[in-house]
Amino acid sequence: MNLFRNASVAFLLFCSFSMTCAAQESGKSKIERRNDGAPEQSGRLFSQAVKHGNTLYLSGVTAFGTSAQGKSVAEQTRAIFARIRAIAESEKTDMSSLIKVTIFITDIGKAQELREELARQYDGHPPASSLVEVNKLFSPEANIEIEAIFAL
Repeated sequence: MNLFRNASVAFLLFCSFSMTCAAQESGKSKIERRNDGAPEQSGRLFSQAVKHGNTLYLSGVTAFGTSAQGKSVAEQTRAIFARIRAIAESEKTDMSSLIKVTIFITDIGKAQELREELARQYDGHPPASSLVEVNKLFSPEANIEIEAIFAL
């Protein structure tokens, strides 16, 4: 009788576990990858934006291919945020939903210029932020690159 009861309990636990796993599997957030509006780069092996659940992750955005290419940090930052805003708007959100940025800059001496421009771009909603000085970016005309994460 104990053997039957143990087998029954094991079976019930297995069924419960299986149904929980199936419910979790069916409730999994779909991952969407997008490249609309992003400049084409030869051999691109990344997505410009990836949406998972209620979070939107943006790959590093630069001013490459805009009129700000090769110009000041402030001008490139404005062009970058124009691109970031366009992607956010396509997801029906705005800068108030920006939760994190990672900024790569080739000259940390330009940090004050960058901060002044960021204050204008954040619309009073400063995100968590990391600032990293790098030796160079993919093009000598790009002196800043920004990754962003939005809550949707």
